[in-house]
Amino acid sequence: MLGSSAPSPEGVRLGLQSGDLDLNEHVDSVQAHFESIEPKILAFIRKRKRFSRIRKQVKSLKRQYPSSKSRPLLFGMMFGVKDIFNAEGFRTRAGSQISPRVLTGKEAKSVTQLRDAGALVLGKTVTTEFAYFAPGPTRNPHNPEHTPGGSSSGSAAAVAAGLVPVALGTQTIGSVIRPASFCGTVGFKPSYDRISREGVIPLSPSLDHVGVFAADALTVSKVASVLCSGWRANTTASNRPTVAIPEGIYLSKAEPEMLKHFFHVIGKMKQAGFRVKRINAMPDFDEIVSRHNLILSAEAAHVHKDWYRLYNQRYHARTAELIERGNVIGPESLNRARKEAKHFSQSLRTLMDLHGIDLWIAPSATGPAPHGLDKTGDPIMNLPWTQAGLPVLGLPTGKANNGLPLGTQLIADHYKDEELLAWAMEIERILRDSK
Repeated sequence: MLGSSAPSPEGVRLGLQSGDLDLNEHVDSVQAHFESIEPKILAFIRKRKRFSRIRKQVKSLKRQYPSSKSRPLLFGMMFGVKDIFNAEGFRTRAGSQISPRVLTGKEAKSVTQLRDAGALVLGKTVTTEFAYFAPGPTRNPHNPEHTPGGSSSGSAAAVAAGLVPVALGTQTIGSVIRPASFCGTVGFKPSYDRISREGVIPLSPSLDHVGVFAADALTVSKVASVLCSGWRANTTASNRPTVAIPEGIYLSKAEPEMLKHFFHVIGKMKQAGFRVKRINAMPDFDEIVSRHNLILSAEAAHVHKDWYRLYNQRYHARTAELIERGNVIGPESLNRARKEAKHFSQSLRTLMDLHGIDLWIAPSATGPAPHGLDKTGDPIMNLPWTQAGLPVLGLPTGKANNGLPLGTQLIADHYKDEELLAWAMEIERILRDSK
């Protein structure tokens, strides 16, 4: 895997914060790796004088924090920003042909939060057009003939290739967890609205989540502590969680190879002492999917109403079709679907309470990354958890027969993000040690 020899992200973070690792030398190392790998992956939007700008910011950061004792949590850490987030010093294109003058606005709150914690923006990462299905040029770091997933394709590939330890993305159906699975990195979609969506071009406000990609769950946890509202520090996994498999129509959507891998992961967890239950869930799965698509298309049509009226010829056919479909959905249908989505979320949480479940566990995608770059893969395994607004952590847990990554997602109750990450770090360790 590209970037697999990179040092531990936590080791780098601690070294930069303590001063044991010189920030200028670190930038030199990042630049050398970037110039070697990025042309093969195309994870980032092109930017002139990228590292000249970074070095100027390094000087400013060092003046601001001359002593290592005062350095903030993410001092000197570089991160990628999906190109639907506004970021000072960068144009926002959103993977579209619309002028950045129309799209660019005030910096996203999440970007500002990371900067305030000492992190540096390495650049904008490639997104599908307006975070829907029209793909960009990014390649999968494990095999450039396969999709990296979407819509946060550049963010996932950038982390997987070791170009940055962290990148911001969004998920409206499966755009964090699926590309994380395809690229073999960790993806985190928090509880709905736990990370601010301010300054991010929306697709479907009822479904949009800001998320994080990182090399491991510990790095996600450090970044989440900066981004998530009301973060409860020092939450630990004091007890082994009770884990549930959501059996039924939903699980049948995964390919045979993925299901075989998934139950292999379950077997390892059982050997480690986890209690695993099989729970029939989501018997109305087809209705869940239809409802999600209705909300998405209706809200996307509303978001893009003015832009589409002025620039419809510049939209990709897939995005245009979504907007046209949404234009014929009335407000009563949309409001009903939103209410049903809330009831669905509560039904999952009720099942968790009734059966004493701490975590749902499921495949992160239907299988490994499909061949070709014209499509981004099926997000069906992520859709219900996104609609429910529950926190999800996707872990890389193995490889398919063709050598491409496979992932497993863990889903906790609403606002149990801290517990989810604590449990995920333990599960990550167990799966790593059992190889």
